[in-house]
Formats: sequence, C-alpha cells, structure tokens
Amino acid sequence: MPPITQETVLDALRKVQDPELHRDIVSLGMVKNLDVASGKVRFTVELTTPACPLRETIETDCRRALAAVGVNDFEIAFGAQVRGSKSGAGQVDLLPTVKNVVLIAAGKGGVGKSTVAANLAVALKKHGATVGLLDADIYGPSVPILMGVKDNPEKIAVNGGFKLKPPVAHGIPVMSIGFFLEPDQAVIWRGPMLGKALQQLMADVAWGDLDYLVVDMPPGTGDVQITFSQQLKVTGAVLVATPQQVALADVIRAKSMFDKVMVPIIGIVENMSYFICDNCNKKHEIFSRGGAERAAENFKIPFLGEIPITPALREWGDKGVPILVQEPNSEVSKIFMDVAAKLAGRISVVSEQARKAQALKIVSS
Repeated sequence: MPPITQETVLDALRKVQDPELHRDIVSLGMVKNLDVASGKVRFTVELTTPACPLRETIETDCRRALAAVGVNDFEIAFGAQVRGSKSGAGQVDLLPTVKNVVLIAAGKGGVGKSTVAANLAVALKKHGATVGLLDADIYGPSVPILMGVKDNPEKIAVNGGFKLKPPVAHGIPVMSIGFFLEPDQAVIWRGPMLGKALQQLMADVAWGDLDYLVVDMPPGTGDVQITFSQQLKVTGAVLVATPQQVALADVIRAKSMFDKVMVPIIGIVENMSYFICDNCNKKHEIFSRGGAERAAENFKIPFLGEIPITPALREWGDKGVPILVQEPNSEVSKIFMDVAAKLAGRISVVSEQARKAQALKIVSS
C-alpha cells in the first residue's frame, strides 16, 4: 500500500461537508495542523463555533472518509474559531472587537424577551464562546436584575481616551442604561438624546474581544429600535414571540422593521410555549401552542425552539441567577443550550453567506 500523504488525507476530507454550510471542510479552511510524518494521521477540525450542534456528524463523516482510503490509524481533535459577519445600515463599525452582534427583539412587550436574551447569553458562554450582554431596553432595563449585577461600570483609559469597563456577571460582561438611572427614575428622553445614549452604550464601552454580543432590544418597532439598528452593524436579529395566533401579527411588524433597516432575521423563539404540571407531569398549553412556529414557517425563518413556562425560570431571574447557572441540568436549561447551539449554527450560515456575497461583489467590481 502506498504511503499516506497529506494530499491523500485532504482529498479524502474533501468529501466531508459541513452539514449547515454545505461545503467541504477543506475548502472552508476547517482542517488545521495536519500531520502524517509520524505514520499516524493527526489533524484538527476547527468548527465555526464551539456551540456547533453537528460536531458528532462531522466526526463520523471524517472517520468514514479516511477509512475509505485505507487510513485507519488517525487522531482527530476539535477546536473552534467563531467567524464574524456584520452588515446593516451603519456606516461605521462601532464594535470592531465584536465578531457577531445578535439582536433579541419582539414585536410587543411582555413576551419574556429579556429573560430569553440573558439565558441565551449564558448558554452561549457555557458552550465555550466569549459573550457580552447589552441591555438596550431604554425604557425598561431589566438585565442588571436578571444577571444579578452588583457593581457599576468602571472608567478606564483606552488609547489616550476613556471608556467604560462593563461589570462581569456569571462570566459575562454586562452593560445597561439601568446602571446610570436611579431605581425610581423614568426615562422621558426624546429621539436625539436616546440616539446619543445608545451610541455611547456601543462605542464608549470596552467590550474586549467577543464572539457574540447579545443585545436585549426594546419591545416594539419604534424610534429607538430603528435608530439602534441603523447605527449598529449587526449579524442579525432573533424574534421572541408567544404561542398565540396573534404572534403572527407581532412577527409581521418586527420583520417589516428589520427588513427596512436591512437586518436579517436569524430565527424565531417561542416563549411561554407550555407548562408541565408538577402533579400530573402533563404538558398544559396555557396560551395555545405553535403560533411562533407557524409564523416562522410562513416567513421561511428558522425556528430555534420552544421555551416552556416554569416557576424556576422566574424565581432565579428575580434573584439575579440565570437558571442555567443555578440548575444547569434542568429541562429548561437543556432547552436553552439547544436553542443557543441552533442559533450559533445559524450565525455560521449567515457569516458564510456574507463572505460569498462579498467575494462575488469583489469579482464583479
């Protein structure tokens, strides 16, 4: 049998496709540190996110492809390098050290958007990504409570000027307009003041290098949301909706706004989907079920999952401890981890599509 060469291995691995990106892992640059010199094949598959939901599929396909060309002595390691993609109407990237900015939004209030945003940030962190959380809900900032943030931002010197260093909660840097308001102070600012405040929350904060910045947006589709979307280059938005049929109308409004400011919708999450009774262990669909999923189907938007109603989610949120921190093995924590993995996978797809579009633009220019 002829000796195994690097080209032999690479040719075999060209038959392995990333299931979400639909390209082979060699052309995607995911095969790293290939070594055949010792007689044993060793290489690393660099995933596009540490939260990759299809790692096992890729590993199985690699083993099958190598065995097909007679390579039976091999060692596969896995790493991850999150790829960034930011677009939108903003002309200047206010967050150059952040690879992906993900907006968590809703067409109306009261759907649990902030709870979803906080727990998705923690879930992405638990998957191994570097994550920040920005509370942009100007009129009702609740992230400091949900994350149990006790400290205020610090002013630090950066490149001859000053920036705010966000406090860290559960391993995640957190910034909120709530840090600068008294507990009983109402925000009654007009458009220009709101725009300035939002810009400072983005540009004047020392976020550091982040794979994902999760942004809790204000509910609705008003001036604050439009201003924020226009000022910031983002990867995309996740819409949070409830199970009722009226969820379709809420999604229509939110989608229309994001379409106008050229922000892609990455996916939809259905919150308050069902309640499991402690006594009978039966699922009760208190607010009906499936409204958000039907909206996702209507608009050809990926459906990321259903979050159930559970008292523990509210109780730990009130205490400033996300349920993924306090009860990591609970059913709702596992669901958040699954939703975060699907979200990270969708972001990888959006990033690849953006790179393809940019390459075509360069070729055609």
